[in-house]
Amino acid sequence: MQRQKQSFAITDFQETKKQLLYWANQYGSCSFLDNHQYKSAYNSAECLVGVGAIKTFLPIENHQEALRSFVNETNDWLFGHVSYDYKNVLTPSLYSDSTDNIGFESIYFFQPEIVLILNEDALEIQSLTSDPESIFLDIKSITFQPESINASKFVVQPKIGKEQYLTCINKLKQHILRGDCYEINFCQEFFAEDAVINPLSIYTQLTTVSPNPFSCYYKLDDKYLLCASPERYIKKTGNKLISQPIKGTFKRDSADTAHDESLKEQLRSSAKDRAENVMVVDLVRNDFSKICKEATVEVAELFGIYTFPQIHQMISTIVGEVKDGVDFATILEATFPMGSMTGAPKRSVMQLIDLYEQSNRGLYSGAVGYISPDKDFDFNVVIRSILYNSTNKYLSYQVGGGITHYSDALAEYEECLLKAASIRQVLQA
Repeated sequence: MQRQKQSFAITDFQETKKQLLYWANQYGSCSFLDNHQYKSAYNSAECLVGVGAIKTFLPIENHQEALRSFVNETNDWLFGHVSYDYKNVLTPSLYSDSTDNIGFESIYFFQPEIVLILNEDALEIQSLTSDPESIFLDIKSITFQPESINASKFVVQPKIGKEQYLTCINKLKQHILRGDCYEINFCQEFFAEDAVINPLSIYTQLTTVSPNPFSCYYKLDDKYLLCASPERYIKKTGNKLISQPIKGTFKRDSADTAHDESLKEQLRSSAKDRAENVMVVDLVRNDFSKICKEATVEVAELFGIYTFPQIHQMISTIVGEVKDGVDFATILEATFPMGSMTGAPKRSVMQLIDLYEQSNRGLYSGAVGYISPDKDFDFNVVIRSILYNSTNKYLSYQVGGGITHYSDALAEYEECLLKAASIRQVLQA
């Protein structure tokens, strides 16, 4: 089945993007991936959208072979996710015994009925079922009315208290001192029950406050991911593989330019943050070495400092050339979960995460993205996100940080609150 393709000139990029988001939300399967006009040598499309499920891939026995066959046989655009719990498939000795109250599958991909590629002056529409011009007219006919609040009053509470969090961090530092691991990413959940929200409105508010380059509005029937992530998990273009882990977070002072620059320099020179960052860089280099040609794995940038609306982040970039014949399923097996959300060594810290964390991560610290017809792909890291199930009315967000020998438990707790500041701001409003 061939896609009908047509490009349309646009004059108001921001209005078209908003119309596109609202139009896409009518579908039960919707993946809206937004770069928010960040400039980078590694950019994909400014905004990429897939809606309507023609074919789907769900967890079944022999996952990796089934995934490989699905990607090859579909030979088309695929949008979807890999949740953190997919680690249990890739490493059967691992487990997660806490309840996932949101309910995203451990892995899911759909072949979309319609794909839309938005850049600053044009919208390309690719459709298996409808005439692209009629789709464009539908999108451009959308007008915006004042949104109904359609929300309940609810209380967001921590799954573990502050003192329990501090105790866990100090116990994890003892594991580091014993040599069980070098660094571990420890996360905590904040949740609300009986929560009624307008997911589209919350996503719009979240990405207005915190417009990050790997944001997405991801909807599968009654399950929603409202994501304002700044982090890329992995991208493939041709035979080139790219990963950009984040380790290192400092608050901003947008009101004082000189102080803001000083904070950037403090992050750049922070021994604790550089130690976290270089450990995950080494972990990614090791993962890449399993699937990349010899002597092609390089650190393109180490300790890069990047500024986002509310925080400064330390980001490194690792690149490599994929070996001939290595496919998406093999790359996923070699690199997932991403090192920035586990720690090192990966298997040991995942066992400790299962032991100490009180919540099921679910889609949090997993990945959402796409695979193109030519088998290129790009996936984010699901952080700075709200997860919501509209059927059981459960709302959740999680935050975490890398724990090393240098970590101060109270400072780690405060860093978690900093990372969640934009989410708290939106939910409190």
